[in-house]
Amino acid sequence: MHSVAPDSAADRIAGGLVGLLVGDALGVPYEFRDAGDLPPFALIDLQPPDGFARSHARVPPGTWSDDGAQALCLLASLLHCGQMDLRDFANRLVNWRDYGYLAVDGDVFDIGIQTAYAIQALRDGADPTQSSPADEGRNGNGSLMRVLPLALWHAGGDAELMRDAALQSLPTHAHPRSQVACAFYCLWARAEARGEMNSWTAAEESLRRHAEEVGLPVPEIDLVLDPRHAKHVKGSGYVVDTLWSARQVLDRETSYADTVRAAIALGNDTDTTAAVAGGIAGIRFGLSGVPPQWRDALRGRDLLDPLLDALLARVAPDDWSGAGR
Repeated sequence: MHSVAPDSAADRIAGGLVGLLVGDALGVPYEFRDAGDLPPFALIDLQPPDGFARSHARVPPGTWSDDGAQALCLLASLLHCGQMDLRDFANRLVNWRDYGYLAVDGDVFDIGIQTAYAIQALRDGADPTQSSPADEGRNGNGSLMRVLPLALWHAGGDAELMRDAALQSLPTHAHPRSQVACAFYCLWARAEARGEMNSWTAAEESLRRHAEEVGLPVPEIDLVLDPRHAKHVKGSGYVVDTLWSARQVLDRETSYADTVRAAIALGNDTDTTAAVAGGIAGIRFGLSGVPPQWRDALRGRDLLDPLLDALLARVAPDDWSGAGR
């Protein structure tokens, strides 16, 4: 990857993508553990302390999981097609699952139950708008974890960004709640990149302004953004909890490193919580704010760097110019 200037648009864009991948990789060794079973905060690292039994023990430290691989599938599709092409994206998800496309070492070592079900349906010829069950009980965080590259790539207005974010959720997570969460997260990332003082509030205002136009149901928006969720975050795999867990640590911490460590310290779905929080933190603090030792230890740079270079070449102006609302 070519160098980027601190505090530039390129620094924020690169920070978002690398921040997602580093957060994911940092969380992999701690996945499925309760908060009380994790190492002390300061010892949460790519290589856990001696005596801690890593989840996915055969996977080398510094390896992103399904979160990062699917995010790169989305980015590769956007760069190739120049638009949100659902069929192309769905095909890349199948290639990831079947052949290790954009997985480090080609190794698919983690996949959500619902995503596996949906990819099997895609493999069997289902249309990507119909491949996922849409019942309320199928609102895992599998589409939220991968959607950030859309916000980093997108040059359209907020309504178009929302529509594309909801669309990319359909192949694996078709319920409107997951679509709303993805649309909101992209708006949150965009507001953060623009330097909004309260990026969460700015994102909510835009989401509500365009909800009818985009076709996102207001009751689901009310549920996803209900502030009472803030009192019960637990780092789980539920899409709403993941979103609010990320907000909690971003509100509290003042550096990229502390943000992703705090996300992991919640326990449970540590890689995804850290990826979702790490993406926003990467935008906020920039690539220069991601600790160099973590950037250097991130594996799979041969997969990441060409995509990141192409992203920066396409959308990195002198200042952030993601299209207006």
